[in-house]
Amino acid sequence: MAEKLSFHDEIARNNRNSIILVLVIFVFLILVGYAISWIYDPTMMWIFIGAATVISILHLLNSYFNGDKIVLMATGAKPADEAKYKFLHNTVEGLALAAGIPKPKVYIIPSQDINAFATGRDPQHSSVAVTEGLTKILNRQEMEGVIAHEMSHIGNYDIRFMMLATVMVGIVAMVGYMLTRSMLYGGHRDNDNKGGAILVLIGVLIAILAPIAVRFVQLAISRKREFLADASGAKLTRYPEGLAAALEKISKHNSRKMEIGDATASLFIANPNPSLLNKLTSTHPPIAERIRRLRAM
Repeated sequence: MAEKLSFHDEIARNNRNSIILVLVIFVFLILVGYAISWIYDPTMMWIFIGAATVISILHLLNSYFNGDKIVLMATGAKPADEAKYKFLHNTVEGLALAAGIPKPKVYIIPSQDINAFATGRDPQHSSVAVTEGLTKILNRQEMEGVIAHEMSHIGNYDIRFMMLATVMVGIVAMVGYMLTRSMLYGGHRDNDNKGGAILVLIGVLIAILAPIAVRFVQLAISRKREFLADASGAKLTRYPEGLAAALEKISKHNSRKMEIGDATASLFIANPNPSLLNKLTSTHPPIAERIRRLRAM
């Protein structure tokens, strides 16, 4: 028999793991900085990191204020008519009240798959979008489980958290790219001894491998936040089986033909294009494992 976990234990574990993963990204950024100091003058490290940070922050600000509009437009989501989707609106409103956050705007995605996502920079500027298929196929408890999961993303500030992680990954990737490009043009300082040449080689390897490594860390963070939203959603409804049953239906029903871009796909409760990504590079944990954890609570 599976060991029973408390909601608080599961939430605390996922929060702790997510923080650790962000710290790992910081470590990679420091390693890239040291690689620059080995290859160039140490002062060049701050020039590279400073330039990459400014560009990444500008990208963050655009995503922070306009990201939700871009995502809703990219998925074809339209405002859900309150008369036609009365039960959906009532479910969102009730769970928002239970979560202690304002009611998000509600949107419908024109797809017969079962899926949903939340977006917005904070609970005061948030939206929940669900597919037409979700409103037709899931029963009341299953829909509540899915909406509670999305409400938890909003309440846990997951969107803001993932934006921060994305910017940190972008800084590491940009610094590494700038470094390797400048190496091609002979911008590095000369190293007359064998030890210096080895340090340059190590620096180049770090610059190339660090962006790849932090991308995998980012994927791991995304998976941890999905587990956290599952646990938080189960805590909100006090009925983990609702979300577990919804995930089972998702795994059996979805056509996998929503044709959503990878960046937007990471927001959905289940990857709308699972055939594009294998287990190692997926932004989502395996549905079977999510169901197992929910039923162990």
